[in-house]
Amino acid sequence: MGPRGRGGNFRGRGGRGRGGRGRGRGRGGGSSSRWGPTRRFDGDRLADKDEESESESEGDSHGEQDENVDDGGSGDEEGQPAVRPYMALLQRFNDSSVHKAKRRKLEHNMSSEQATADSPDEKIDGGDGEEREDIDEADGAEDAEQEDEPDSEDDEDLSDPFDTHFAHPDDSQVSKAVKAIKDDSWTTSRALIQTLRATMMAVDSGESSSSSSGKAGVTQPCGLEGLKLKQKLQEMAAKKMNKLDATERAILPLFFGYRDIFHCDRTVKNAGKLRQAACLHALNHVFKTRDRVIKNNYKLARDGEDTELELRDQGFTRPKVLFLLPTRNSCAKMVNIIRDLCDPAQQENRKRFDESYIEKENNFGEDRPEDFKDLFEGNDDDMFRIGVKFTRKTIKYFSQFYNSDILFASPLGLRMAIGSEEEKKKPDYDFLSSIEMVIVDQADALLMQNWEHVEYIFEHLNLQPKDAHGCDFSRLRTWYLEDWAKYFRQTIVLSAFNTPELAELQRLYCHNWAGKIRLQPEYQGVIQQLGIKAKQTFSRFQSPSVQKDPDARFEYFVSAIVPTLVKRAKDASGTLLFIPSYLDFVRVRNYFANSAAMSNVTFGAVSEYTDVPDASRARSHFLTSRHRVLLYTERAHHFRRYQFRGVQRVIFYGLPDNHIFYREIAGEFLGKSEQDLKIEPGQGTARVMFSKYDVMKLERIVGSKRVGKMLQERGDTFEFL
Repeated sequence: MGPRGRGGNFRGRGGRGRGGRGRGRGRGGGSSSRWGPTRRFDGDRLADKDEESESESEGDSHGEQDENVDDGGSGDEEGQPAVRPYMALLQRFNDSSVHKAKRRKLEHNMSSEQATADSPDEKIDGGDGEEREDIDEADGAEDAEQEDEPDSEDDEDLSDPFDTHFAHPDDSQVSKAVKAIKDDSWTTSRALIQTLRATMMAVDSGESSSSSSGKAGVTQPCGLEGLKLKQKLQEMAAKKMNKLDATERAILPLFFGYRDIFHCDRTVKNAGKLRQAACLHALNHVFKTRDRVIKNNYKLARDGEDTELELRDQGFTRPKVLFLLPTRNSCAKMVNIIRDLCDPAQQENRKRFDESYIEKENNFGEDRPEDFKDLFEGNDDDMFRIGVKFTRKTIKYFSQFYNSDILFASPLGLRMAIGSEEEKKKPDYDFLSSIEMVIVDQADALLMQNWEHVEYIFEHLNLQPKDAHGCDFSRLRTWYLEDWAKYFRQTIVLSAFNTPELAELQRLYCHNWAGKIRLQPEYQGVIQQLGIKAKQTFSRFQSPSVQKDPDARFEYFVSAIVPTLVKRAKDASGTLLFIPSYLDFVRVRNYFANSAAMSNVTFGAVSEYTDVPDASRARSHFLTSRHRVLLYTERAHHFRRYQFRGVQRVIFYGLPDNHIFYREIAGEFLGKSEQDLKIEPGQGTARVMFSKYDVMKLERIVGSKRVGKMLQERGDTFEFL
């Protein structure tokens, strides 16, 4: 299930996107949500009247049209896979009627994934005003690319993870692994990789322990020379990544081993190196896939039509890698790393990309913390999607999705591209059918947007397409025909910390037959890092289940916390009540407003939906004690990082996911009050409510060594100074 209180749109901090395709109003939400108030997405972001197409190559000029789709979705509804997926797939294509596109028709006379020349798109006149338009429109015409002979170095290597996992897997081993995954049969082991705790899950195929866990064992650290890179990438990576530290040497083999990776220790300091490693791996995969197809094209052309070669080297569609990113600026960082590693002779539409995705000015002051700057610097618009296509010497930006090798998108942008059943236009997610690698960067930031969009995207990955899209079935890899693509896809998630939502994403949507690895650090805790002396009281309450935890929390709050506010209402001035979930925030706010018991307690409220003038007014009233209590949500702090003055005590209705927020709220806010002489040094207090289901949050705040005792001891109150 999605996180409580994270749905809906966020108006507090609008995505700017200057020079891009419209101005965004919302940080986190889409057009609808289960978890928060529903607001309609601003249609101006989806339409761009000012069509422009700039090229830094030799004067090419292309028309613009939607980047995301062939509009030829079949009318058939998606059903459960048949007993014989291959025959059912062919039957579906034979029975489906041709769907007329409203705006255009894309002809795929050759394979849209690996054809040596892309067929130009045929435009159809007829502007239906209600047709959905894209924020980033793709160039309508695709240039024919002249491919040279394949690289002589591109030979099968049975020691290359690309060959053993994708190109030439052991059919018997894969069959046993898939059966074990369907039976949810996994073996778990633990190890230490540098300073990170590694939890490794391998498929339990019933073989001996040594062979069944072979791929999920700890790989030996290595440098670039041990990664089976393409020769060109090897040379460029040696220039750009010439100084690998011990952590990089340990992480890179994990990426290149094609296992699912959940890295829960992404920081501002290591973010650049993790991006480089992910981009290098993605490029290596795309280049090997592309060159293998070109090599096989050359073989077939050489042998003629009478050849008996059976070359299985393709998927249903061309896109192979998907990047899910929070902002346009984060997309620009990834694209720039890829450009530097490729060192292309030409870059088509680069000027347009710079204008749409790169901004040098920030919309915040220099006093913001480093993690805030890393996320929101530059163009912080969270509505985007763009396809990138590679030829031997060229990178083309804004290529159409079905002609792209790598897709970059925000969850909201990709969700809008797919569409929904409620729209007149049928959803189109066939371009996700052959994704073999998903890289989710800054997943902790995506949690603060609308996590439901991420779940929706993963639900539509690697489904068999409704249309053929020019696929050459004679060259389709057999595991695509068997509907096993999801068991081969690698998922890499980079996050600052682990959460139940990320753990559930791994459990529900990550079925890699090569295994999974979760990496997270040993936490020292932040309760000793507040910078001031403050009494911190942690109170544990009993909760019967995850579903009933919100009710148990509210009951404990009313019975144990509220009386301390009511009995000494005058002394309650300067109380900041931090509430992570928006749904809990609404419940507590209504209680403060309507309960007779709280009639003598004045309060204000600042949430992610509070307009800036209202938030400023609430902060002012709180500082002057006109409001004795101020309610404050985690998402509001994530997007705004308000600095409150007049805080004398902090009550945590729940712990924040981001442990940095605890230090900022309990430490910095009380520290400012000491500086302003609002309280005596050491007189500030923090009260925390937690249950056994807050174990992940609690570990990051009190430390890995303390968390076990606090959950298991008989006593339910723990104090720290």
